[in-house]
Amino acid sequence: MLALTTTSIAWIIGLVILLGWVLYAVLNIGSARAELGSEIELAANRKPYHDDEVLEGRHLTMVQFFAVVLLAVTVIALPLYWVLEPARQAGATEGTANRMVTWGSRLFAPTADGGFNCAGCHGGMNAAGGSAAFAVTDPVTDEVELTNWVAPALNTAAARFSDEELTYIINYGRPGSPMSPWGLDGGGPLNRQQVQTLVAYIRSIQIPREDCAEEEGEDPLCESGHLPAEDQAEIQATAQALVDDGTYASIGEALFNNPMASGAYSCARCHTEGWSYGDPGVSGQGALGWNLTGGATTAHFPNDADMAEFIATGSVDGEGYGEQGQGSGRMPAFGALLTDEQIDAIVDYVRSL
Repeated sequence: MLALTTTSIAWIIGLVILLGWVLYAVLNIGSARAELGSEIELAANRKPYHDDEVLEGRHLTMVQFFAVVLLAVTVIALPLYWVLEPARQAGATEGTANRMVTWGSRLFAPTADGGFNCAGCHGGMNAAGGSAAFAVTDPVTDEVELTNWVAPALNTAAARFSDEELTYIINYGRPGSPMSPWGLDGGGPLNRQQVQTLVAYIRSIQIPREDCAEEEGEDPLCESGHLPAEDQAEIQATAQALVDDGTYASIGEALFNNPMASGAYSCARCHTEGWSYGDPGVSGQGALGWNLTGGATTAHFPNDADMAEFIATGSVDGEGYGEQGQGSGRMPAFGALLTDEQIDAIVDYVRSL
């Protein structure tokens, strides 16, 4: 707000200066008169100037007065500019960010509104989760079936992925899913700035996190925070209800096969073939993510704590994890979405596979 005020002051000062010059020009033109004789305008060196009494008296006093005024303006204006400059820069940065969000929202919008219809699959402009038509081919019979693929919610995407990972997914898509490449780098229609604006818009619709560290201030997307407690409690209550009605045998199994309509927190989305289109195969046997059955997880993570940390923080492209594992950036981080107890329950279930 201060930066915007500073900009307004600058415009006012500039306008006053411009009007002053216009007034000066008008007064000088109006006071001019045609000279008699051969000269249309009397030469400057022939015009009478102030006599000594005026020149060294009233005129000199006025010149000195205006010089002092200009000096005072300079002395005040320079420190004031220095004080207000950080706020101006912050305002410029905020303005750029807001424009990026606006441009990104236009790309995210449905086709009918001139966008690329990201909203059509991901559940509207707030991206709370939706579905997309997808054709599945049976690898044995080659029979093609039209299904509805559960598209993930994006209003928690920044809690699961970094900006670089979101950019990669938009650029190259998700193989084997309706998410096709959208960036030029992956063969899609969007240039790098357009992809950047989409990421900016996705970050703008995130559910604010709670319990951020003090040094992170009031940043709603702080690194240390988590989903609001009521959202985490809802996830727990939904899982508990499915255990109580006999659908699943444990909280960990229910969380792994998360019944949330958006599938935003579901492990089965990536680790169970067919889960995304309502025809799940063997739980944890692998799809986009690797096979978790047959002792694969205990081979990668000999102890529970390492596996829980990996689920909480996700993988980072090129960085090692567990026993001789190397991250690709495709494994989301769930530490900001699920409680430690919920992650421990998932670890127990996965290790039982």
